[in-house]
Amino acid sequence: MPFISVFDVIGPNMIGPSSSHTAGAAAIGRLTHKMLPPPIREVEFTLYGSFAKTYRGHGTDRALLGGVLGFTPDDPRIRDSFRLAQEEDVAYSFRLDHTDGDIHPNTVDIRLKNRAGQEQTLRGESLGGGKVRITRINGVEVDFSGEYSAVIVVQQDRPGVVAHITKAISDLGVNIAFMRLYRDAKGLTAYTIVESDQRLPEDIIQALGANPHVHDVMLIQP
Repeated sequence: MPFISVFDVIGPNMIGPSSSHTAGAAAIGRLTHKMLPPPIREVEFTLYGSFAKTYRGHGTDRALLGGVLGFTPDDPRIRDSFRLAQEEDVAYSFRLDHTDGDIHPNTVDIRLKNRAGQEQTLRGESLGGGKVRITRINGVEVDFSGEYSAVIVVQQDRPGVVAHITKAISDLGVNIAFMRLYRDAKGLTAYTIVESDQRLPEDIIQALGANPHVHDVMLIQP
């Protein structure tokens, strides 16, 4: 009987032994991959709670890194993500934080830098059954699942910017399913997350970026 490793498929649409610790971890990493222009130069993971305790045995480390490389949770390349990251000259590291506190047990902070020098940080939580949510982007608290087509607009918190966003989306014939605004303080950087139950057109990036107070637009297709 052939040896079956923990990275063989033992459930639908996933690689690894746990929907929370491997499939969910890969989904978090893949969302991160979509939020910063490639190629990635370095990535640092900080693991909390259960992630920090069992990440090697459940393949959480390989899954997170594989997701950052762009692999889906059912991609067999997750097994070889360490080697593939080295071949792509991606520096990676894992930190463990065993601090007790009000934090979901399957939580990871990811800090990314691409070869253009751009940086992105986010916090992700694996909720079970392969479902995830992003709860922080660059220190700003958000709530984003990645289950719908979405745009994340990074903007200056100024009057008229949200109106520009809704008009640009309406002009493209996009139906808004959910729309939320997040900010740390009045007048500083804010994030508008718009989710739709239809696939978003690529030219939405140019339309939303036409406002001078919009700093960045990230298009996330599920």
